[in-house]
Amino acid sequence: MNKNLQNTLKVFLCHASEDKPVVRKLADRLLSDGVDIWLDEKSIVPGQEWENEIVNAVKNADVVVICLSHRAIKKTGYAQKEIRVAIETADLKPEGTIFIIPARLEDCAVPAKLNKLQWVNLFEKDGYTKLIHALNLYANSKEFDFSQINP
Repeated sequence: MNKNLQNTLKVFLCHASEDKPVVRKLADRLLSDGVDIWLDEKSIVPGQEWENEIVNAVKNADVVVICLSHRAIKKTGYAQKEIRVAIETADLKPEGTIFIIPARLEDCAVPAKLNKLQWVNLFEKDGYTKLIHALNLYANSKEFDFSQINP
């Protein structure tokens, strides 16, 4: 992938804090492939109002990857708000736009509010390849060039 692109795909990684180690690995892999990821611990600087930063990041993302696990789907808290903001933002996009990608980190249920969307199983061998394929579909529709990513 050409890392000097002027237009970079902005991907927000929504996750439960308990899944942070796995999500960090996903973030690092996406970053190495030239994707501009938004991850709270890397993107919020000291002194910023974290809640506002997260809401703005979701609204300004090109794609929101919602990382799902047994812990994430049962947990109450801010991750649920992030999902709600993502769904509200998706409702403003043209029909058929890839904006939310449910990404299962393990074999778990997909919440009802997301089950109309095709999800990707990142725990399967070809999961990352499928995620990159979805990002490429979005990128191709928006003049990004991720054709050189090697999943």
